[in-house]
Amino acid sequence: MKPAINTWFKAALYISFAFFCLLMLQITGKYIPLGTDTAFLQIKQSEVHTYAYYLPFFYIHVYSAIFCLPAGFTQFNYKLLKRNKKLHRLIGYLYVGIVLLLAAPSGLVIGWHANGGPVAILFFSLLALLWFWFTLKALLTAKNGEYKAHKHYMMRSFALALSAITLRLYKVIIVKIWAPPPMDVYVLVSGLSWIPNLLFVEFLIRYQTAKRKVYI
Repeated sequence: MKPAINTWFKAALYISFAFFCLLMLQITGKYIPLGTDTAFLQIKQSEVHTYAYYLPFFYIHVYSAIFCLPAGFTQFNYKLLKRNKKLHRLIGYLYVGIVLLLAAPSGLVIGWHANGGPVAILFFSLLALLWFWFTLKALLTAKNGEYKAHKHYMMRSFALALSAITLRLYKVIIVKIWAPPPMDVYVLVSGLSWIPNLLFVEFLIRYQTAKRKVYI
C-alpha cells in the first residue's frame, strides 16, 4: 500500500510542477518581444524611465529565472544521479551558473525597486542574497566532496527558486480571499513567497538527519 501511495504522490508532484512550469513559461512569454510597458512593467514606468539599468536587469531576471525551475528540479532525481552522474553534474552547473551570474544578482537589483515600500524591498533583497549564498555553498560543498551538505544547500537554494511559483500562488489566494490594496499584497507576498518554503526545507533537513541517526 505504501509504495502505491508514494507512486501516486510522486506522480501528483511531477504533474503539479509541470503545470506551474508551463504557467511560468506562459508568463515569461508575455515579455517576448522586449517592451518597456509589457505586463508588470506597466506599473514600473517610473523605474523604467528613471533608471537606465532597471529594464536590462528586469529582463535578465525574467529570462534566466525560468530555467532554474526545471534545472533545479532534476537535481533531486535519484535515478538520474545514480545512472548518469555526468548529466546530473552538467545540469547542476547550469543551475548554479544561471543563479550566481544572472538570476540572483538581477533579482537583487529589481528587489531594490520592489513595490510595497521598505518591508517588501527588505524581503525581496534578502531572498536574492540568500538564494545566491545557498547556491554558492552548494557549489563549494560539492567541489569539496561534502555531498550531504551539498544536498542540503541545494534543497535550500531550490526552495528559494520555487518562490517564483509560490509568490504567484499566494498572490492569487490573498486577492481572492481578502482583496487588500495592491501595495499591501506585495508586502505580504514579499515574505510569504519564500520564508515558508525555507522553513519547510529546514524542517525536512532536520527530520531526515534525525531519522538517519535513529537507524545508525
